Amino acid sequence: MNVLECVEELALRFDQAELFYGHGTDNPWDEAVYLVFTTLGIAFNSGEDDSDLKSIERRALSTAESEEIAALADRRIRERLPMAYLLKQAWFAGLPFYVDERVLVPRSPIAELILQQYQPLLPQVPARVLDLCTGSGCIGIATALVFPHAQVDLADISTDALEVAVHNIRQHGLEGRVTALQSDLFGSLDGVYDLIVSNPPYVSAEEVAELPPEYQQEPDLGLLSGDDGLAIPLRILREAPKYLTEQGVLVLELGYSWELLAQRYPGLPVAWLEFESGGDGVLAISREELIRAVW
Repeated sequence: MNVLECVEELALRFDQAELFYGHGTDNPWDEAVYLVFTTLGIAFNSGEDDSDLKSIERRALSTAESEEIAALADRRIRERLPMAYLLKQAWFAGLPFYVDERVLVPRSPIAELILQQYQPLLPQVPARVLDLCTGSGCIGIATALVFPHAQVDLADISTDALEVAVHNIRQHGLEGRVTALQSDLFGSLDGVYDLIVSNPPYVSAEEVAELPPEYQQEPDLGLLSGDDGLAIPLRILREAPKYLTEQGVLVLELGYSWELLAQRYPGLPVAWLEFESGGDGVLAISREELIRAVW
């Protein structure tokens, strides 16, 4: 069996199994490519010419490679595990990150904002950045790489998640500029930041119970928030001014909970961001606007 035949067979199996996607892919074909290419160590480059792609497609699999891929595909179907957990790798903002069941699989639309260096939100290049509720550390690490002189803190209440974040700090060679800190939101943090970015838990227990099996494999600590999902985001909004510089900016993801926040506080002076690659429920607000906000 060659690479193309393997991908075709897996895509058919995934389609017939009626898997749910959303952890890096959105269809059976891309899921199969993700599995095969990652397992074989093939770096897919959309800029490759036809002869290179044909060479990849015709590459024969060894018996050991075929067996490894088949075993991973079987687990994907039987256990409904996200592919990223099976491969121990996810891509975010064009970068590879180690992930496992201790953290959510990276998929935030904030990746697009990072690649734009947070423009036009920031009045100046940030010297100090906080990634709050960091999980795997992907947002803070990707931010550190687009701002090569910034000091970045990765904060999370979960020591398990921070172990994954530390792995990714080392993987990207950022030990000197990026620090992982255990903290219940801002509770153990000191000083102020030019930029705070957060993708916190914002899903209610009722919503989690209705999620597809693939999402229920992720840690509840990274998903669940009380008050219909708003409890943790509201704490962040109310406490953030104390940890922002005078011109500091907060970027906060709320997912579907953004509609409830907008209904509850219609006068909240936030900018709801739009993304070319899709995704919504991400707001930006300055320290000055946060101070003026009426809760």
